Amino acid sequence: MADGWEEELWRRPCKSQCVGGEEMAPTGATLSACSTPQVVASSTALTASRLQEYEPYTCDGSVDINGDPASKKHTGKWRACYSILGGEFCVSLAYYGVGTNLVSYLTKARKQSNVAAASNVASWQGTCYLTPLLGAFLADSYWGRQRTIVISLAIFTMGMLVLTLAAASIHALDISPQGQDALPSLGLFLAALGLGGVWPCVPTFGADQFDDTDGAEKAQKERYYNWYYFAVNGGSLASTLLVYVQDSWGWGWGFGIPALFSVVGIAGFLASTKLYRYQKPGGSALTRVCQVVVAAVRKAHVDVPSDSSLLYEVPGKEAAAVVGSRKLVHTQGLRFFDRAATFSSVDEASSAAAAMPSPWKLCTVTQVEELKVLARMLPVLLAGVVFNMAEAFFPLFVEQGEVMDKNIRGFSVPPASLTTFNCLCILILLAPCYSRVVKPVLSMATGGLKGGGLSELQRVGVGLAFATLSLASAALVETTRLRIVDERGLAHRDAAVPMSILWQAPQYVFVGVAKVFAAVGFTEFAYEQSPHAMRSSCQACSLVMVTLGNYLVSVMLKLMDSATLVGRGRHGWIPDNLNEGRLDRLFWLMAGLQLLNLLAFACCATRYKRKQATT
Repeated sequence: MADGWEEELWRRPCKSQCVGGEEMAPTGATLSACSTPQVVASSTALTASRLQEYEPYTCDGSVDINGDPASKKHTGKWRACYSILGGEFCVSLAYYGVGTNLVSYLTKARKQSNVAAASNVASWQGTCYLTPLLGAFLADSYWGRQRTIVISLAIFTMGMLVLTLAAASIHALDISPQGQDALPSLGLFLAALGLGGVWPCVPTFGADQFDDTDGAEKAQKERYYNWYYFAVNGGSLASTLLVYVQDSWGWGWGFGIPALFSVVGIAGFLASTKLYRYQKPGGSALTRVCQVVVAAVRKAHVDVPSDSSLLYEVPGKEAAAVVGSRKLVHTQGLRFFDRAATFSSVDEASSAAAAMPSPWKLCTVTQVEELKVLARMLPVLLAGVVFNMAEAFFPLFVEQGEVMDKNIRGFSVPPASLTTFNCLCILILLAPCYSRVVKPVLSMATGGLKGGGLSELQRVGVGLAFATLSLASAALVETTRLRIVDERGLAHRDAAVPMSILWQAPQYVFVGVAKVFAAVGFTEFAYEQSPHAMRSSCQACSLVMVTLGNYLVSVMLKLMDSATLVGRGRHGWIPDNLNEGRLDRLFWLMAGLQLLNLLAFACCATRYKRKQATT
């Protein structure tokens, strides 16, 4: 019996570590299972060698590859994150390596018109940001994050290989023009489908490698979010070299190299399978949310008790309806949904008959709180729609640069190359400087709040402020440029203005700073505040905000052009000749919209109630 109990102690997580309780030996002796067990003389003797082998386990419900409680010593943390970040770098390089110059491939190799090519690229990018909803749903509900990532990486790699095959042997294929168009379309579709499982799951799976219940490990998550976004932008910056390869060596090499990186990403990710910590999928989150809504509507006439302890909840630490998830503490507000967890006469009759109540009629407090958490998160995530409009204005930044002096010491600077300021700003401020420079400065400003840094919501707020500054900076540059146009009499000439293009640098830098704070803040917020079994889904929602921001810019520009065209009689704010337009007014309008978004976000953030899980 002693041997059996000793082995059981070694393989299970300790209760005292997770919930502050104590573990009892079969003999009745009390053990402290959070550190080396202190066993009294009367209890079963443990050898010194076995005491040295003892190690604590994670207490956040994570398991290892075999389904046993995850060891803190042999799984997770940074050793598991290296391959995750490496895989993200490879995928980002492949995605941006294809997407950056895709319009050139469609126009030059596929002979599509400029309008058709631009439309196809926009549709593909929109699809890439919408498929995460499907991938996140499968990860949270059925497959789990690691399996979803592996399957998605395989699909993405297949898409890259098909695209490479189409580009390399397009002239050798003896098929119809329709078939030749179908092959690259299939490759792009598979790539977009694969990204749907990678983008929402990689940041959450990496965060899963750090135990929420361990203060030291939890503090490392912020660094992980920084390095994750560093990997994304590092891949984006490295992909600029592929544009040269595509133009100089051909599209076969230009798409083949990203495909090779995709294969490397899969191999590296699978190499650390035994090191990962896994969270079990929690079943269909959509079903649970619908159950709460249906049960609450059915009991619209039922009064909610003032004592929350009278609401329905199952005993134990884990939530019954959410596999492997901790229960959530009841919170005030949104009391209508509390009716779903309120006993009615029918529920009491079912309980008396020893029958389990139907979840469509009676839900647990945890189920209700899941819906409340989502409802409270939604206004915060919606702030990301307007925020992402700032980067969606980059094409207008480029057009603004086209009518400025591009000569720098005899070298002509391409306006689009100024986006390098954005990338470099992100790479410098994120991993290398945030912990050593930015965080100490914030520590002095906040009095050591949250270990010297900012909370997720504070980071988002800072990012929204810099997004406002970016559009305001662009507006000031355009106002100055138009003043020079009037002074030089260039209003009706489609000519560049003698104003250095480097005056645009601040607006690109401000967008970079905004993304360092807001984009990372949204990622951290979506993980930390989302329900345990919906983390990938909430991460996908934050990605959808990027798509909505781009769509909103597209619609707004069309409406604005039509409205201002009528007002001016001849042309709108954004004519072909910007010297005749009023691009400054558009930038000021957007800066004002970003400011309103910041104020609305501040109002929501100050009233936000953070998620509370049981300990």
